[in-house]
Amino acid sequence: MGQVAITYRIMPDGTDVDLSKLSAAVKKILGSKLKRVEERPVAFGLKALLATVVLDDKSGEGEAVEASLGQLPGVSSVETQEMSLI
Repeated sequence: MGQVAITYRIMPDGTDVDLSKLSAAVKKILGSKLKRVEERPVAFGLKALLATVVLDDKSGEGEAVEASLGQLPGVSSVETQEMSLI
């Protein structure tokens, strides 16, 4: 079984969400699976977080991470941006 790199786009509820606190919460939840998290502008002052994780290529693991990120306070939505085998 291999590994897969997945990049998630985490959209905040609005421009008033503190992205540094949200980024810290993402780091806490994902731990060593997280390889990179960065802010990206979306539109009209709204920024999203892009979080790249490396997971085992098992069924359901990516969906579980997506669901846990969606439960964070201040998160409007989470979607998979990229997925590739490594």
